Amino acid sequence: MDLYEHQARQLFQDHGIPVPRAEVTRSPKEAREIARRLGGRAVVKAQVKTGGRGKAGGVRLVADPAAAELTARQMLGTAINGHRVRTLMLAEPVDIAEEFYVSYVLDRAAGGFLAIACAQGGVDIEEVAAHHPQAVARIPVDRAEGVTSAKAGEIASAAGLPPRTVDVLVRLWQVLVAEDALLVEVNPLVRTAQGHVLALDGKVTLDDNARFRHARWGDEDTEQRDPLETEAAARGLHYVKLDGEVGIIGNGAGLVMSTLDVVAGCGARPADFLDIGGGASAEVMADALSVVLADPAVRSVLVNVFGGITACDTVADGILAAVDRVRPTKPLVVRLDGNNAARGRAILDARAHPLVEQAATMDGAARRAAELAHTA
Repeated sequence: MDLYEHQARQLFQDHGIPVPRAEVTRSPKEAREIARRLGGRAVVKAQVKTGGRGKAGGVRLVADPAAAELTARQMLGTAINGHRVRTLMLAEPVDIAEEFYVSYVLDRAAGGFLAIACAQGGVDIEEVAAHHPQAVARIPVDRAEGVTSAKAGEIASAAGLPPRTVDVLVRLWQVLVAEDALLVEVNPLVRTAQGHVLALDGKVTLDDNARFRHARWGDEDTEQRDPLETEAAARGLHYVKLDGEVGIIGNGAGLVMSTLDVVAGCGARPADFLDIGGGASAEVMADALSVVLADPAVRSVLVNVFGGITACDTVADGILAAVDRVRPTKPLVVRLDGNNAARGRAILDARAHPLVEQAATMDGAARRAAELAHTA
């Protein structure tokens, strides 16, 4: 579970990591009052769970309370990388002298954690990592030993960070351990002109397996989730709303991700990520179709299933039962492969539903779904 920036900031503050003064709001009028309390000038930051906010206009410096209200009106309700802005954080501006990057992340391959740090933080950290990899220090961290002051000093020295960051590195590790996190990141960690070290932005990903210990973060996540995502979650579906026109239903996260890529390669935009998992019963397929077709932007639906434990003939029966139950008005392209695929295709052919057509390959199915979306 990813936290919003203001939630990560609260965790940092709870563990003694210095952060600028800030307040959260969903109201333009309240944004004016917050800016006034912060001294007039403020940084208005859209609270969305995606990267690249700054370059997308989701972070703006305003000169006075009136500008804060106007900026809040402009930001609220907009979308940044497909994520609707429903909450803003207004933070006190700081005079930045240097920007750094620091994080701890689970290294699944090594079975431990990795400290990643760089003396060049900020919005271009990805470019630094890509073009100057030697500038990014990667230090393994033993979970049992943790990050002591000595270990933090090793990390800071390897990355070229000033000694004052050592305490933050220790406390950031405490956040990871205490909150059952898989990732804690500060970008940028800054040194101000006055010599203070502050966490200006943060990202925290919690381990879903430990979510029962951190229930305080659940309510807002549900409130800010897209309504279709909320409905899908209530039905036990793994669904993420995107901003395209081709609805995607598949079984298995890898297959669904590949399907999204192939659809995009055919010149269309996926409208969602929907993984029905190992089951494709009539009820599961009906729920999946209901959610996908409830998106008014969807013009066609691609069902891409590889039969394994659940055979393709069962999937075909589920699709037809779901079509009868949901009664779609948009065309469906179905690609079945794997266990009992021939029998499944025969079941669909025998029914000859006017809105259901088949394709033999994933590429062919994606091309046809894109064509139907463009002509709908």
